[in-house]
Amino acid sequence: MPEPDRVVVPVSVQATGGSGSALREAERAWRADPQRQDTAFRYAREVFVLGLREGDLRWYGAARAALLPWWNAQKLPAEGHFMRALVRQGFHDFEGGIADLTATIAQEPQRAEAWSWRFSLYLLTSRLDEARTDCTELGQRFGAVEGQACQATLQYRTGQAAAAVPTFERLVQQADLQGPLAQDWLRYHQGMALVAAGRPREAAQVWQQHLQRHPGSHLVRLSLAETLNATGQHAQALQASLATVQPTDALLVQALLAASALRDPRAADLQTQVSQRMDAQAQRNEALIERPQMMYYIRHKADLPRGLQLARDSWAEQQEPADAALLIEAALATNRPEDARAVLTWMQRTGYTDPTLAALARTLQTRLGR
Repeated sequence: MPEPDRVVVPVSVQATGGSGSALREAERAWRADPQRQDTAFRYAREVFVLGLREGDLRWYGAARAALLPWWNAQKLPAEGHFMRALVRQGFHDFEGGIADLTATIAQEPQRAEAWSWRFSLYLLTSRLDEARTDCTELGQRFGAVEGQACQATLQYRTGQAAAAVPTFERLVQQADLQGPLAQDWLRYHQGMALVAAGRPREAAQVWQQHLQRHPGSHLVRLSLAETLNATGQHAQALQASLATVQPTDALLVQALLAASALRDPRAADLQTQVSQRMDAQAQRNEALIERPQMMYYIRHKADLPRGLQLARDSWAEQQEPADAALLIEAALATNRPEDARAVLTWMQRTGYTDPTLAALARTLQTRLGR
């Protein structure tokens, strides 16, 4: 048998037992009759959730393939609208995702997951009034716990991180929120609230403890690696990034940043791997802008002008703290501070801040002559 780092075919959950059995069963049913809606929607859900947990966009492509016969349909059952919404937002069609979630809610107003996802997309696109309305609805329709979860998320995303931290500390202990997806979501936001509150070491501890129980949580692992790199703990970041057999693009970029900072001999091989992946994306003419690309071009200084262009285009689609920091970094590095002025407007409108972004914003204001 070859060593793990010499295996070039993907390690697939479909080749293993346990949790993979549900996916294999769903896939067999779908392939037997791709035009049957219920089996197509079920398979789409299975592969989407897998992609969400593993951070692998190829599973989103599998979900889209299952939904292709109804991709442009005006009217679908609630599950069809819901699954199409998730896949659309996975490919950064946020307006299309919101429209499908709204159609889902119109048919099934008591579907909590549809409200929760729409709240997240409103927050992602900085539509704060709509996000607050959906948060209120979540609390009224589905109980105090649901309301508190979205309220705490709103708090740290609008400059009230210190108030959000104790709420997340309570929520992660709730008996009915112990499922893996719920814990992934809560632990991620708990850590991000701590980061925004200027407590990154505590955030890292939260994520490390979560990964001991759920090592497959890609979002938490990536957040841990990014925060460790940002706080100069490069050895730990490198270890966290390479802890999986097949690191995603995002984890590979974090590993490269860490190895480069450490002058680790693995940096050259990581550079080759990342460069090959970025070249492959360019050759496929992929229009989707992903954060790993921006981090590679901007923070690794592989191509700062390219990174700035991507950061500007990405900011037009979504406004998250990580995107804000990257846009300012690229604008400052290329001596084009005006290109990041929109971030200052966003910070003022939303109230969001964290120590890293606040420092970048001060530098940007100085460069802009304010």
